[in-house]
Amino acid sequence: MKNQKNTRKKGLSLHRPVQLAAWLAFAGAAQAAFAQSAVGGETAAPGAAATGAAAGGAASGPASGAAGGTEQALPAVNVSASAQSDSPLNLRTQVSAGALGSRSQLETPFSTTVVTGEELADRQANKLGDVFMGDASVTDNSNAYSAWATYISIRGLPIDWQNGFRIDGNPFISYGITMPYENLERVELLKGLGGFMYGFAQPGGMVNYVTKTPGDKPVTSVSVGYRMDSVFSQHADLSRRFGPDGMFGARINYTHEAGKTYNAGDINRNSLAVALDGQLTRDLQVYFNAIYQQSRSSGQTPAIYISPQYVGTGLPSPISGGSNLLGGTDQHLNTNLQLYTGGVKYQITPNWSFNTSVSYSKSTRDRNESTLTLLNQAGDYSDSRWNGDEGHQDIYWQGMFEGKAKTGIFRHDLVFGASYQRQTNDYSAVSHFFTLGDGNLYQPNPWRYYSGAGLDKYRDSQITQKSLFASDTIQLTERWSVLAGLRYSNYDQESYNLSGGRVSQYSQNGVLTPTAALMYKLEPHTTLYASYVEALEQGTIVDQIYANGGALLRPLRSRQYEIGIKSEQERWSATAALFRIERGAAYANEQNVYVQDGNSIYQGLETAGSVRLGRNWQVAGSMLLLDSWYAKGQAYNGNRVAGAPQFVAAGRVTYDVPQVPGLQVGAAAKFTGSTKVRPAGDLETGGYMIVNVGANYLTRVGGHDVTLRAAIDNITNRRYWMYQYASYIGPGEPRMVSVNAKIDF
Repeated sequence: MKNQKNTRKKGLSLHRPVQLAAWLAFAGAAQAAFAQSAVGGETAAPGAAATGAAAGGAASGPASGAAGGTEQALPAVNVSASAQSDSPLNLRTQVSAGALGSRSQLETPFSTTVVTGEELADRQANKLGDVFMGDASVTDNSNAYSAWATYISIRGLPIDWQNGFRIDGNPFISYGITMPYENLERVELLKGLGGFMYGFAQPGGMVNYVTKTPGDKPVTSVSVGYRMDSVFSQHADLSRRFGPDGMFGARINYTHEAGKTYNAGDINRNSLAVALDGQLTRDLQVYFNAIYQQSRSSGQTPAIYISPQYVGTGLPSPISGGSNLLGGTDQHLNTNLQLYTGGVKYQITPNWSFNTSVSYSKSTRDRNESTLTLLNQAGDYSDSRWNGDEGHQDIYWQGMFEGKAKTGIFRHDLVFGASYQRQTNDYSAVSHFFTLGDGNLYQPNPWRYYSGAGLDKYRDSQITQKSLFASDTIQLTERWSVLAGLRYSNYDQESYNLSGGRVSQYSQNGVLTPTAALMYKLEPHTTLYASYVEALEQGTIVDQIYANGGALLRPLRSRQYEIGIKSEQERWSATAALFRIERGAAYANEQNVYVQDGNSIYQGLETAGSVRLGRNWQVAGSMLLLDSWYAKGQAYNGNRVAGAPQFVAAGRVTYDVPQVPGLQVGAAAKFTGSTKVRPAGDLETGGYMIVNVGANYLTRVGGHDVTLRAAIDNITNRRYWMYQYASYIGPGEPRMVSVNAKIDF
């Protein structure tokens, strides 16, 4: 949808510059997707080559390399263990589960993924699809430097750009926002329904960005990077504790990138993140976090829309995502993100704590963007331009008690809380959507429309949620436990006209979204679980490209059933889950009316695993088998759901080179099966595989730790159509080379 969607990497050596630079011309192709293979079994990243320290739980690259080499020419490397203290799938990492409180992945009875900050650095992630490249359950629908930057599908379901994203648990509008990944401690993904945990949201999943905060040890680091065609970046990270006994802490992260992108566009982005905390007493902590980001980009690849009038039995031959044939510098996306959070944590007793926080987020967009309505298989299109300003604000408060209690022989982990959220959406009072003319995908687009910014906006809609929630995890025996939770919500959604008059409203009090789970410990580090959860998602305001544009549709209810297992051992980790999701279906029918009709069903199996072989090898893989169909509807009964591939597989292998202590090389691949483009089921993208290679090298120069990374993503320069949204496709990104150097002082 348009208005509403609408919607890497490793190593050169500093220690042996000539020898390794030449070697990395070959091996540096080695792992642009693989950093941290040792650390994060869940993601075969576009540039993820783990530093030796990245081998959480197992022998790290530098350590094992040093042990295996006969020469110790390199001085010892001082590697922080914080990012590496976990095993490959990071299952012992604490994750935020909303109303469930904070618990490890291993103790969470839903499928989750965690990508650490070290992995993000190794991968040099450029968009959200890069972050989760190693997770087969996540399909990349994203394009860097455009409004599609955060579009992904989880188990075939789109993620909700209005309600599916959080920063440190606080909501913000993600549309068009590429996060400064350098400023993050980790990225958490909850797959499936988050209704009980977070309130109204689409059932695809929830992404939570966790920012870096002051630690016990001081941090001073600077990095510089390069990405094709000529985008240069710089990042600085500074953290200190001060005051009596280190009572106060401060951490500042700054990121800048600018230059010419792979499709001849331009980018200029500045990001600043500040985290402050104060341990006022032994039991009382206060904190304040702020993020500010300004991004200006131009020359984006237009969205490609498949209309109901499309003529052809298949899609046109794919074009390169690096092509500048489809647009020019007149198209632009300028965004601003601000988030301010303050909170208090109080340890009431050894077993009970209270945490309350309030946040304010504001995001704005000024975009001039083409939609190419594809007419036929020869690649002819009609170019329509949308130009306007948009803005969103979120005010959020949450208070939560977490504690332990005992009744008879049973132990309880309890959570009680309340939350309030008010989201407002502003759009241009006078936006422009008009047809420029016709063109063809394989020839330069002749149409240009330059525009400025600063258009007047009006309050288009407002959504208010007030919730009470509670959960109880009852320890029945040493092995058996049961979880029960319930969220009670009052929900109100209103839309307005240009003069401020209310044109539609949907409100409902007493909305209940429950969850329940049964868990069994096969052994201390293996959890078997069965869970159930419900969710409601916001009613859609229909995009203007449809015949009923502007209509407010009712919220849709979804249900999820899941059985899974998670295990994390010293040298291997594994997860598996069987799931079924029942979601109310919404799509454009043959009359181009966007309707709610029947259900869409998603059921399948997802697996992931990682194992360390010997001292130097690590192998990881992930797989999704997915069946989906429209049910109980009138139009597309039995058709496969648009955007849901039947098979996805991802894998990676990394090798710590014993002859060069500190050097790791690797390769990653991800195959995405053919995906239906629209509910009619008559068009599909075709399957495709992306291969990334890269390397990283950790050494010391002048007494300082230095990490060098180089990567090549899509090394075969594969051309393919990528599903982006129902009836929308985009060209996949071309071969991409990136390098980065970081020094710790």
